[in-house]
Amino acid sequence: MSTHHASPLLSVRNLRVALQTSHGQLEALRGVDFEMQRGETLGLIGESGCGKSLTALAIMGLLPDHASVSGSIALHGTELTQMSEDTLCTLRGARMAMIFQEPMTALNPLHPIWKQIAEPLQLHQGMDLVSAKARALELLDRVQLPRARERLNNYPHQLSGGQRQRVMISMALACQPDILIADEPTTALDVTVQKEVLALIRQLVAEDGMGLLLISHNLGLMHDQVERVMVMYGGAVVESASTKDLFERRLHPYTQGLFAARPQLGLKRGTRLQTIAGNVPEIFNWPKGCAFADRCAYVKDSCKEGLPPIELVQQIVHVNESKDKDGGEETDKPRHLAEHWVRCPEWQKLEAAA
Repeated sequence: MSTHHASPLLSVRNLRVALQTSHGQLEALRGVDFEMQRGETLGLIGESGCGKSLTALAIMGLLPDHASVSGSIALHGTELTQMSEDTLCTLRGARMAMIFQEPMTALNPLHPIWKQIAEPLQLHQGMDLVSAKARALELLDRVQLPRARERLNNYPHQLSGGQRQRVMISMALACQPDILIADEPTTALDVTVQKEVLALIRQLVAEDGMGLLLISHNLGLMHDQVERVMVMYGGAVVESASTKDLFERRLHPYTQGLFAARPQLGLKRGTRLQTIAGNVPEIFNWPKGCAFADRCAYVKDSCKEGLPPIELVQQIVHVNESKDKDGGEETDKPRHLAEHWVRCPEWQKLEAAA
């Protein structure tokens, strides 16, 4: 699924990941495709177990032992799936970085925070310890950690959840990577801190011009933070569109179910939220075809026989409405093509019924 003609920053093509389990080798990702450009923000959303975090780990080369990978992951045209671990280590932290879900498990409890921020600077940029410590302080100031100089020698357990998350962001941005992956970066944070952390990530991404892949369950967060959204279910992307288009026009039954289940302001007390019938299948019980088939009101025989192909249903040219310096409309407005893709043979019926 491509929305640009320029050479992409990140290109993922037919990505398949099989995991070794007690039930044998099972396919956890079933042909994931997407592209990202420098400066682009892309959201990945879906229920737990759908393959969001696994996609991120595959890009970073951090899959579990004995995982089998096929397809292509290319960073600036350089293929990552065939790289040795030593070569990947030179890229992680330098050209691609990840903010993990839970900073208390990602940060080392035995080292003060400045040493953990300084480590990628020493490894990838050859800084000496004094310079790396000074840069660590600059990064902590940049992510607006209160009293950063006083906290340099703090250990992770001495910081609050929001402060630890800011340390994680400092580590991820230390070497100014080309792409930043944020996997549920506001887990367990209160609403106010969530908003601050997300605003900070967006600001830093815009300033540095890197690509952002944001993983979350939160539809409201996606609406506010990313330009494009991919919806995953059962190890496959079932719908992909610009954020604006997806919030206005949802074509897959799973996407429609997700949006219908959102809490909404104005509902009467005692009103029950809508739910999606059935349960998410376990990976060892995934059907041969569409993983959503057993929960779908529009299922047909072909849906169960094989994974439906993803189909391009709409192309929209979005125009930048900025003004020129004299206040008039620009004569040559920047344009980009937004594509809407869906993996459902019955999408036209769903749209008509919506």
